[in-house]
Amino acid sequence: MNSTLVIMGVSGSGKTTIGKLLAERFSLRFFDGDDYHSENNVQKMSRGEPLTDEDREDWLASLAELIQLERPIVLACSALKTEYREYLSESDFGLRFVFLDVSFEVAENRLASREGHFMPISLLDSQFETLQRPQNAIHILAEEPVLVIVDQVERALSRLAHENK
Repeated sequence: MNSTLVIMGVSGSGKTTIGKLLAERFSLRFFDGDDYHSENNVQKMSRGEPLTDEDREDWLASLAELIQLERPIVLACSALKTEYREYLSESDFGLRFVFLDVSFEVAENRLASREGHFMPISLLDSQFETLQRPQNAIHILAEEPVLVIVDQVERALSRLAHENK
């Protein structure tokens, strides 16, 4: 695997869990986009306030720089809007998005069982409202066991590699 993978979706879709497993499987480094939010963004989300496009500008710039400097990597990043994905794609033309698609109920249940994260369940509505479903991504229904999901992603990447030969 020589392309950067961006594992995307709403909070609670499994981005970090799946991303870490894919990074291990492909012997790539894993980065979590949440680690690149400014302290102001983290505090805002912790208070239950959704981020604006303006709030996300520096965050996206940091992620684009990370991709350019470290590629190929696996990056967990919500990338909810088309314009965010287009911006990140400019940093690595081989970049591939993997969309982890989950229902509101599944994401809510996962967030309810998660401890120590700044993202409150109250922001889940805004995540689903902001989500612009990607057209050019590997689409995975992420409600299966994690290893099943990782296998599905690997098979999809393999199919794409064969199609592009």
